[in-house]
Amino acid sequence: MLIQQLLNGLVVGGTFAVFALGFTLLFGVNHILNMAYGSVFMWGAFAGLYAATVFHAPFIVALLVGMLAGGVLSVLLDFVAFRPLRRRHAPEFSYILTSIGASIALVALAQKASNTAVWQFPADTFPVVIHEFLGLQVQRLQLIIVLSALVLVGALIYALYYTGMGRRIRCVAHSEGTAQLLGINAEWVNIQVFFISGALAGFAGVLIGLAFNSVHFLMGEPFLMRAFVIIILGGLGSIAGSLVGGVIIGVVQTLAYAYISSAAADAIAFVILFVIILIRPTGLFGKPGAVMRVQRQ
Repeated sequence: MLIQQLLNGLVVGGTFAVFALGFTLLFGVNHILNMAYGSVFMWGAFAGLYAATVFHAPFIVALLVGMLAGGVLSVLLDFVAFRPLRRRHAPEFSYILTSIGASIALVALAQKASNTAVWQFPADTFPVVIHEFLGLQVQRLQLIIVLSALVLVGALIYALYYTGMGRRIRCVAHSEGTAQLLGINAEWVNIQVFFISGALAGFAGVLIGLAFNSVHFLMGEPFLMRAFVIIILGGLGSIAGSLVGGVIIGVVQTLAYAYISSAAADAIAFVILFVIILIRPTGLFGKPGAVMRVQRQ
């Protein structure tokens, strides 16, 4: 049924968007393609799983533990991998190489810690409840994922453009030197951005680990690839673009799986990306001259 597949695509798109939000935020503010973001996402999922399995923590507590773990790990990565490069004004390619190395190390640690096994959340962590309306079926957790994507996009846009913290973040995104002349502690702002980005990764890790009933050391890799497509499609640094791009990719891939073939799903998504970039080189929400900046939506 086409409407059911569209609904499924919306859910998948919300899943992609939740993952891509922190990746987009960090790229827009610090101009870093953080290749270790998928590993932070994976470790956040493991932290939430550990809380739910060992301490029998309820869903909300497991989610908060995953967010805290992702935020702290992201800040540690900044201290170890990115801050030294930032102080030396290293080229952007250096950040990519450093983050790739960090990702390899984090994946290797997770592989050793998990013994390459696929782990699952306890059955009672989140009840499996299916809602039906107009002949359509959707799980409660899927609804939470879609609503989370909408709420997080709205909250990030509000925080960035209508709070003092957001103004400081945008100032640092524009120029750290100018921000420091205005009395803004750029390093503290960077810590906040890395923590928020990591917390979003942990949030996504727990939700997606529950949704797919699977947590393993390679779970971040396929999502990271799709995040690249999403942020380019939506517009570099655009928070709203992450949501729209995620929904487009989710719907397209779901329809391709249902009506064409699973092998063609990724290919069709990249063809659509290619066509849109030909028409809109800066992405759907991108603006000429605003590339690699957090853009006003």
